[in-house]
Amino acid sequence: MPPQKILVFHTAFIGDIILTLPLVQRLRASLPGTQITFVAIPSAANVLENHPAINRIVVYDKRGTEAGLSGILKLAAELRAEKFDIALIPHRSLRSALVAWLARIPKRVGFSASAAPRLFTDVVQYDKNSHEIDRNLSLLRPLRIAYSGDQLPSVYPSDDDKRVVDKLLNRSGQFIGFAPGSVWNTKRWPKEHFISLGKKLASDGASLVMVGSREDAALCEEIGFAIGSGGIVNAAGKLSLLQSAELIRRCSLLISNDSAPMHLAVAVRTPVVALFGATVPRFGFAPRGQHDVVAEVNGLACRPCSIHGGDKCPIKTFVCMKDLKPEIVYAKVQTVLGTLQSEE
Repeated sequence: MPPQKILVFHTAFIGDIILTLPLVQRLRASLPGTQITFVAIPSAANVLENHPAINRIVVYDKRGTEAGLSGILKLAAELRAEKFDIALIPHRSLRSALVAWLARIPKRVGFSASAAPRLFTDVVQYDKNSHEIDRNLSLLRPLRIAYSGDQLPSVYPSDDDKRVVDKLLNRSGQFIGFAPGSVWNTKRWPKEHFISLGKKLASDGASLVMVGSREDAALCEEIGFAIGSGGIVNAAGKLSLLQSAELIRRCSLLISNDSAPMHLAVAVRTPVVALFGATVPRFGFAPRGQHDVVAEVNGLACRPCSIHGGDKCPIKTFVCMKDLKPEIVYAKVQTVLGTLQSEE
């Protein structure tokens, strides 16, 4: 008998949640009658809304109102009452494993790299050399669900989301997205490089769209002002995740740091020129759409300097991003746009 209720538990960053969607999509395709619940943090929950593979979203405010042991016990009790058959746990934290164990879910599938693999009934080897999408899909092995290596995430903006973007983009033309922000400073391409690239693209006739969170708004405003083109739309901090996804969908291309907008672009099939500095694609988080490309400085002994990036360059040179010159990125942009034109 197929499982009646499956829990997917992932309370990491927005990009991590997006990269879990192929797992959920494959679950739905294989088990169409199963109820699938997804636990996510408040900042990431919106990206899951309207998804046809997800029946219910549980928002877990682990750093706010549900922080600490009391929050863990409260959530575990709520999940225990739901009587899930299976929990799939891509997140590798102790808290994630503990909640599923305390919820007494009989089959708990997680990674060997988890902080508490002994709390799982089924442990899947974590392959650090695979893409994150493929790593997450590997959690389906104990369920004997087959999957292929060409899966991409999808997100589903609502009609209201689309109307919001209609009002924001009130003209026609070619839009190119800029996503200059990141939680981690060493993942940010220098604003001077974004400005230089933006001036060149604006002189080519492109309309630029700034994408990002509320924390990125000032940076986007500064870059847009310095570029000096009257056609720039600064949407940073003004849109929900799904509205941002719809905005990116309408762009011919997105130029992004290794951050959430890059993953949103993949989920709406907008080509990405991804800028990698402190981190590297082999960690498994690079965009994998048909026309996506990575721009990076290879051959640096100091790179990568960390898994996620950091606040400061450890050797105080920031050469991984400073030496990724605007003309290098511009050439990649032109190559992608040329390929898209040839396919029209």
